Amino acid sequence: MTPSPLPLSKDLVLIGGGHSHALLLRKWGMTPLAGARLTVINPGPTAPYSGMLPGHLAGHYTRDALDIDLVKLARFAGARLILGAVDGIDLKQRQIHVPDRPPIGFDVASIDVGITSEMPNLVGFADHAVPAKPLDTFAQSWAAYRAGDGPASIAVIGGGVAGAEIAMAFAHAMQRDRRSATIHLIDRGAVLAALPHRSARRLRDAMGALGIILVENARIAQIRAGTIVMEDAPDIHAAFITGAAGAQPHGWLAQSGLDLHDGFITVNPFLQSSDPAIFATGDCAHMQFAPRPKAGVYAVRQAPILFENLRAALRGTQKMRAYKPQKDYLKLISLGHKSALADRYGMTFSGPLLWRWKDHIDRTFMDQFRELPQMDQAALPKERTSGSVEALGDKPFCGGCGSKVGRGALATALSGLPASTRADVEQIPGDDAAVLNFGTHRQVISTDHLRALVDDPVMMVRIAAIHALGDVWSMGAVPQGATANLILPRMSPALAERSLTEIMHATQRLLAENGAALLGGHSSLGSEWSFGFTVTGLCETAPITTAGAQAGDALILTKPLGSGVIMAAEMARAAHGADVMAALAQMQQPQGRASTILAQAGTRAMTDVTGFGLAGHLLNICEASQVGANLWPTRVPLMQGALDLARAGIRSTLYPENRALLPHSGAHPALPHAGAHPELPHAGGQPETDLMFDPQTAGGLLAALPGDPAPVLAALQDAGYHAAHIGQITDQAGQITFD
Repeated sequence: MTPSPLPLSKDLVLIGGGHSHALLLRKWGMTPLAGARLTVINPGPTAPYSGMLPGHLAGHYTRDALDIDLVKLARFAGARLILGAVDGIDLKQRQIHVPDRPPIGFDVASIDVGITSEMPNLVGFADHAVPAKPLDTFAQSWAAYRAGDGPASIAVIGGGVAGAEIAMAFAHAMQRDRRSATIHLIDRGAVLAALPHRSARRLRDAMGALGIILVENARIAQIRAGTIVMEDAPDIHAAFITGAAGAQPHGWLAQSGLDLHDGFITVNPFLQSSDPAIFATGDCAHMQFAPRPKAGVYAVRQAPILFENLRAALRGTQKMRAYKPQKDYLKLISLGHKSALADRYGMTFSGPLLWRWKDHIDRTFMDQFRELPQMDQAALPKERTSGSVEALGDKPFCGGCGSKVGRGALATALSGLPASTRADVEQIPGDDAAVLNFGTHRQVISTDHLRALVDDPVMMVRIAAIHALGDVWSMGAVPQGATANLILPRMSPALAERSLTEIMHATQRLLAENGAALLGGHSSLGSEWSFGFTVTGLCETAPITTAGAQAGDALILTKPLGSGVIMAAEMARAAHGADVMAALAQMQQPQGRASTILAQAGTRAMTDVTGFGLAGHLLNICEASQVGANLWPTRVPLMQGALDLARAGIRSTLYPENRALLPHSGAHPALPHAGAHPELPHAGGQPETDLMFDPQTAGGLLAALPGDPAPVLAALQDAGYHAAHIGQITDQAGQITFD
């Protein structure tokens, strides 16, 4: 998508990743609105498609088949994705509240958070049962139960269509597993009472054939471990209890200040709530003008109307389009095995052919999010200098440390500078920070700057601060203070103020949590987001440099590798959203406790692993300490998804320069010559080895530790670090070998 030449002036926030919003994001990516900043807030990196849930429970679909990848979709739409569950909205301040982050401002907002099947009024449900929504928890709990053995006992509370589909899916799965099962479907009224008589009868017959026991017109007193206590019937014993009874609104909507109907947001034909700047769609909305039962088909049909009306609201025009829901819709109900029942206007059909039809509809719906169209890129100028196309490259320019200038270029630029003559300044070439001496006190100082990896400025400022503080922690110092240097994309004064407020609140909180003070900073408007910090730290003892390693020292790494390849893949929409978010979470892990553990253990040399990759930063230690190293790539911890992406030949834009760092004579017999193509899969050997050159953002600490590393590793792992013993220092000065 070509960036808009207009400054950003309005914030559109989508709360929830439901069907309407997913479809809207796809349409937005193809036709963005200039001047609008789009934000999506969702608890997780994926949004499940509930239409395929019964098929998954029965074993017909994998878990991944149900997921809409919101990370890829947000990238396609040019939207920032915020992970979190909204717990409030302030209509007066125009702010949305998400735990553990500053409020998110909006000009126009849309809510598509679906429903929940929690049963807060049923005693014991929260402790001893699993609601059918949210789907992630439900699917994980069912998979764990299904993995067991012996006779199964299952109870489904709620005898509507959803409950019947779930019960039949459970029964089929148990038959496939050749596991005897007792399955109860419980309702306080008649099972399937909302369906026409003919369809209800066929479904009841199908459940009877599967051995499902119907418990109707029954009331539950409470749920205990393994038991449903009934008011007027024998207790039901079940090891797995779930609830799919009706549609429950999310609790925070009750405090939103919006007009509600039974807890659901009342909307007009334009899908606007009582506040015209806030829209709602899908199951969380109540169409007062044309009440309908909760069904995903309405959310799908609402999406194009919502798309047009949100754009109209952002443009400031009153011309909007009314949504006219159909009177009835085709219901395709899974029967457990690969058969389905169709119901519409009282007409009923069933059989394997209808399952194939439903399967086709569901897969087609999901394919539109997996096969996002390739949008046209801006044409290159017809007249251009030689070498400009080669400098541009043939893939998206990476963010974070992947966008840095290579180690060789930086070393060359610095090599011609005269050394400082100040007696109170110490700096070892290749060290992470300079040391300033004040009598008996030592202060370290460093600066770092990152091109944005993601469009969420709060997440990015956390990553950038952790990244900059890495230079302090790698010296064994304690963070003291920091100043921020921020570049914002061009935007209106109102949006700039809103953005800076979010950023500075997040920065102050993170620095305070790590013992440092925010001392101010500088901001300016530019072409894109960029985040930098100058940081200081205090050393109570002599700082740990890169120059103290000795032969025999163990090499310890405190974080997994892979952020460069994962974020390069994310820019190309080739990474799984869950892997991207897991990598971003790793980048936000502070290293202060790890630094303390390593310093107290007598670490002789230490650095943080960032832009030059593990091999490049290890080379810094080797050169400064006049030693060599033997690195064990298969023992280096990797971020989830990184190895698969490396096997696919994906590389960060800084990878070729990092790869060229090591001497080729004996350092790595599998390394190609300098002219080899760095993009080819397995170009220089095993993918595990290639990841040793992957540029890291806010990476872990690399330490040379004397003695037995086992106690230190145990302490690091107990403190929450994915630390590992990855190699050993040798006496072969300047040489790094790979085993």
